Formats: sequence, structure tokens, C-alpha cells
Amino acid sequence: MPELRGLLALSNELLKDVLDCIEADPDRTVNIDRRAYLSVESFRLPSLLEPSRAQDIGNFRLVCRRFAEIGVPYQFAKIATRFSRHGLERLDKICSHSHLAKHTRKFSYLVPYFYVEGREQIEQLLESKSRHCSFLDPNLFRKKADDQRRILHSKEDARILRKAMAAFISLQHVQILRLQDEADRMLLDLMEESDMPRAAMLDLKWTPACIHATSTIAQALLQTRSPFSRFSGPMMNSQSALVIKDRIPQTVPLLASRLTCLELHFDDSEALNERMMAASQLFRTVFLAAHNLQAVHVGFPSRSPLDLRLEEIFHWVQWERLRAFGIQAWRLNADEIVQLARRHRTTLRGLRLRDVQLREGSMWKDVLAMLRHEMEQLDWVSLRRVDYSKHFDELWADSMEIVDGSLGGSESDDEDDYPAHFSVPGSEDDREEDIDIDSEDEHSLADTDHGPDANEIALSPNTTASLPFCTCSRSSNPASADELGDNGMFVYYQQRKMWEQWVIGRCPEHSST
Repeated sequence: MPELRGLLALSNELLKDVLDCIEADPDRTVNIDRRAYLSVESFRLPSLLEPSRAQDIGNFRLVCRRFAEIGVPYQFAKIATRFSRHGLERLDKICSHSHLAKHTRKFSYLVPYFYVEGREQIEQLLESKSRHCSFLDPNLFRKKADDQRRILHSKEDARILRKAMAAFISLQHVQILRLQDEADRMLLDLMEESDMPRAAMLDLKWTPACIHATSTIAQALLQTRSPFSRFSGPMMNSQSALVIKDRIPQTVPLLASRLTCLELHFDDSEALNERMMAASQLFRTVFLAAHNLQAVHVGFPSRSPLDLRLEEIFHWVQWERLRAFGIQAWRLNADEIVQLARRHRTTLRGLRLRDVQLREGSMWKDVLAMLRHEMEQLDWVSLRRVDYSKHFDELWADSMEIVDGSLGGSESDDEDDYPAHFSVPGSEDDREEDIDIDSEDEHSLADTDHGPDANEIALSPNTTASLPFCTCSRSSNPASADELGDNGMFVYYQQRKMWEQWVIGRCPEHSST
């Protein structure tokens, strides 16, 4: 047909433009030294294409062999696999076809809570709450628990992961995410509400799931000599770090030596200081071995800042190629930040100090002055919700504990009767505060650290138009750190936004960015 011949006459570049309208070009990624990298490439939760869009790409590939080859990267550049029988079988099929697997650059492993014990108590718990959960089928939970047990017993997940990591010859980025089904979410809510003793025997845990997933992924990457260089764990469990330290000590340095980018966010606050101190030598081993690091981020729950010195984790390591450095939720002295930044003053292009609380005796103006005058390459700095430790404690002294594990995105799989969700630290209202996830309303002008702007990290400078004063040559206002309005007691939103621009030498009033 003439119409078909005309379509076939189009160049590959034009056909890719057509596919770009359905799904973003898999070759286009955000550089690791840009502010947007964490949200777009590392901490953004993967989502499957809408059925209609996936079908469009599938239909495009069915036209002819040439179209099939052009469309492959759009389907297989990013693979998201759930820890389940169905998910692992699908991964096994994909990596059995080298012409598909060779295009995979990013692998996301979606891991649910593990049913540790008490499977036989599920039906009793549901019966006791029948008025509220009559639509929940106990057989569904038994099936999921039995599937987990069979996978762990057979070690099928380890076998398939090894096969996949060997097949993904272009792999760059590995990501581990916590996954929570709507049914599991409801069950956890029932367990929290129940006053029955037997409810305590029903145990869904993230810690063993995180430990197992991290261990099996690490072994697979090592044994297959994977070319990966980036690892993201935005929902890690602090206990898993201790187990990894004890179980696979020889693996850690070998894997770390391959890294150019490492992002870890620990989302549990229980015994956080003690566990991180116990894992201090593990961090030292990793960071000393990771001599190729260009970007690193280590974060903790916003409501539970880590109360350890910075070098208990980073051990005075200096990375010659470091371009972006980030920490989140930490109680620090000003000199700790200054010393680390000074070690990388000739290479660092981005610095992220989210939820950092300065201890008594320190002032933010000392940090800001050093960053402005000594950092040679700094393009951006993020100071979201920075404050002083005493003021932070006063704000939250009478606040309720925020339970981790709320909705943060969505994912579905054919095997489930309920939609699945990525679990993100925080409550329903604050679920995106602990890790940076793009706001759906990214164009909002809300001047707050807790509104839509607080939830996105489109990390090119995003200062609002109305800020306290001009610091460029058009103004007679002095530009010294002593006149930035730092009172040593608290930091308000407009103030820290102006500080971000002042540090990098941009006028908060007249800069177009």
C-alpha cells in the first residue's frame, strides 16, 4: 500500500522521533553532577508504560524487522522486576534473548515485605476484622507467602539474577526498591489496629527482604563481572548494612571499585546512631575502594537526623573525580561540612545539604562564606530545610511519630488482584519528605519547604522570584556572609533560598535562573 511504503521510507531518526512521543529516548539521561539527577535517574520510582503506550510500541515493532530493531531500546533499556514467581519468570525470558538484553542499561529490583512467620494467623486476623476487610482473601496472602518460601528455598532468584546480570552487557545502573501491595498495606494497617495477641505473630518485615535482595544482587553482579557503575538504594534498611558487612566482606571492595555513583537512603530510625556507628568500618571499606566515585549521597529520615560526626561515615576520604556530593538529615558542626567541601573544592559542582541541622555553637554563615569564596567549580547548592538543631528539636518536641511505609508511586503486575505501590517513608501527607520525588505540581509557586516545591528536586536553581535583597553590582547591599541575616537560631524558607543563590554568586533578585 502507498501509505505503508511512505512510512517505510522514513529515516531511522524520524522513526525514533515518533517513538520519543510515546516513551522518552532511552539514550537521554541526566548528568550525575546536575541537581535533577537524584530525582530523575536514582530516586524516581520506575513506572510501567500505560497499557495503550506499551501496546503502541509493541505494534510499532510488529510492522517489520527494521521497526522491531528500532523499537527494542524503548522497551528494554530499563527493566523493572518484582521479587515474585511471575516477575522472575519474566526476567528469565528477557535475558534468554541476547538481542533484547543487550539494550538494558538500568535494572530496578522491586522487593516486597517478606512474610517471616505467622502465615496461619492471617485468616483469624481477617475474620476478626471482617466488617472492614471482607474483600481481602486469606488465600492471596498464603499464596504470596508460599511463593516467597519456594523462591528462597530453591534459590531461583539468585540463579535468575546471575543469568540477567550476565546478559545485561550494557548495564549501568542498579536500583533496589521496596514494593508494597495494596493488600499488604491493608494487612499492615489491620495489624497496627488489632489488640489481639495473635496479631503479633503475623510478621511482615522489610529488613530480611532488604538484606536478601542486596546480598543476591551483590553476588550476581560480582560473579558475572557486570559493567554496572551506579547503585541506588533509596529505601535501604540500616540493619542490612550490618548483615552485609558480616556476610560478604570480600565482595564489598570489589563492587565498590566499579562505582562512579552511589546513593543510599536509610529509611528506618530505630537505633539509627548505634547501627550506623557499627557499620562505620563498612562505609570506610566502601569509600576507600570506590576511588572512581563522581557522585555520592547518603541520607536518613528527615524526622530522625543522624547524630554522628560526618567522618564516622566518610573517614576523611578524598575522591579526585567527585562532582556531586549530598547528605540528608544529619546533626553537624559547621567545620565538618567545611572540611569535607574543602577537600573537593577543585572538582565539586553540586552540593546537597538537605535537612542538615547545625549543632549549638555553629553558624550557617561560616559554611556559606567558605562555599562562596573557596569552591572553584560549584554550580549549585541545595539547602532544603536546613536549620539549627535546637530549633529543630523544639519544632518536633510535641509532634507525633511518623510511621514509615506510605504510598509513593504505583506499579502493577498481572499476578496480583490489587495494585502494588512503592513504599516511601513518611505519612500520607509527608510521604515525599524523606526522599526526593518529583512533585506532580512542579509549577506551584508555594513558598514553603513543605509544599509542592519541597517535594521536587528539579535540581537546577529553582529560587523564587521574590527574595529578600539583591547582591549583585546593581545594589549597594554588602555581600559578606555577616550580612546574610543568619541569627544562629533558625532558618526560614526565603532566607535559605537566597543563601543558595548567594553561594554560587547569583543575584536572587535579578538572576534569570
